[in-house]
Parts: sequence; C-alpha cells; structure tokens
Amino acid sequence: METARVFFGLAAALVVPLGLDWQRSRPGPAALVVLICSTYAVFPYMDRVRPWAALCATALVALGVSFWQRSEDPWRSGFPDIRAWVSGPLVAPRRLGLAVLAAALLLSAWTAGERTTSLLQKFLESDRAAVIVSAWLIAVFGGGMLAKSATKPVRHEIEALEEGPQRSAAMEFMNGGPTIGRLERGLLFAFLAAGRPEAAALVLAAKSLARVPSAEHGKHASEYFLIGTLASVIAALTMSMAARSAVGLPVL
Repeated sequence: METARVFFGLAAALVVPLGLDWQRSRPGPAALVVLICSTYAVFPYMDRVRPWAALCATALVALGVSFWQRSEDPWRSGFPDIRAWVSGPLVAPRRLGLAVLAAALLLSAWTAGERTTSLLQKFLESDRAAVIVSAWLIAVFGGGMLAKSATKPVRHEIEALEEGPQRSAAMEFMNGGPTIGRLERGLLFAFLAAGRPEAAALVLAAKSLARVPSAEHGKHASEYFLIGTLASVIAALTMSMAARSAVGLPVL
C-alpha cells in the first residue's frame, strides 16, 4: 500500500498542473500544486529516504517540463497580482475583511477541537484515502489531457471552417467542453470507485440529454462530443479500476 500511495500521489502531483496547462502560463501555482500533492503523498513516510528521493525526482520532472514548454512571452510567476489589496481606496475594508476571516478560521479551529484534528491526521495518514484521492485527481485532470489530445484533430477541423453560423455554433459548443469534462470524469470516477457503475451510466445518460449536439452544430461537434466522452469514460474507468485494485477491492 505504501508503494501505491507514493506512486499515485506523485503521479497526481505531475498530472494536475499539466492537465490545467499551468506549466506554460502559471509556473508558480504549478510548482505549488506539485509541492502540496507530493508532500501529501509522502506524509506518513517522512522519516525515510526513498519517498523523499521520489518527491525530489517529481519536482525535477515538473521543473523540466516547465522549462521545456516555456512560452516566448516574458516570464511571469502566474500568481495573482495582489497589489490591488495593498494599495488604493479599498485597502482598509479589505484588510478588515481579511482580519475577520482570520478570526473566523481561528474560532472554527478552536471549536472543532481535538476530535477534528485527530480525524484530519488519520485522513492524511490513510494510505487507502491517499490512493483514492490521487487516482481521482489523475482521472479528472489526466483525463482532460487525454480528451484534449484525442479531440485535437476535430478541433483543428472546426477552427479551419469558413466563418459562418456552423463554425460559430461548433466553437461555442466546444468552449464548455473542458469544464463539463472535468465534472463528468469526477462523477464517473467517484461512482465507479464506489462500486456503483449503474450510477455512472446515469451520469452519461444525463450528459447526453443535456449536451448532445444538434444539427446546427454540425458533424464536427458531434465527433468532438463522442470522442471527448469516450476519452473521459476511459480515463475514469481505468483509474477507478487501478485504485480499487491498489486498495485490495475487486476492480469492478
């Protein structure tokens, strides 16, 4: 289970920022995600050398990918610009708001007490929970990379269409694809990992009823819809089976 936790966790640490394409536009947040996910993966084994070596290797891979795919634009960290929070006419209200939120968090932590802290520590140390969470992240964001790669030829065909109602309708249809795809893969993985494939089938049925392309979108949008849906199903099914096998459950 230790090996499965570290493997799934470090894989998720790489896949999440890559799935969001942050290595190009937001290297700072991408590095932060890699650090958080990697630390979570090796949390119970911080007294050993090999998990830390694997974490360092993951960080080096993420750094190498960021440099490899760096755009020609001037380098930016990708973190939000916080200058508006420390200057301007709304400085006092914003600082007061931050102080109130900090007080609310401290009060909530005190109210939660030792019981909540104990549950949180158990969750962080649970290998089974870590494998499931990491596999879910890989399915959601790694599946996005798979869907993007699979639908790339269709997207190029749509972009090459002449300006007109059909191209506009197809482009509009594609715009909501990534967000809907992440929600779809998240739900599919959750139901499949829980051993409820019939509920996963309902998700696909609901999507087909709500988002199926019409005649005005053209055949390219239909191909985009079909290929993207199949890619999402493959990603969610593969990772749910891998996660269930890793934690000692039947694959289906």
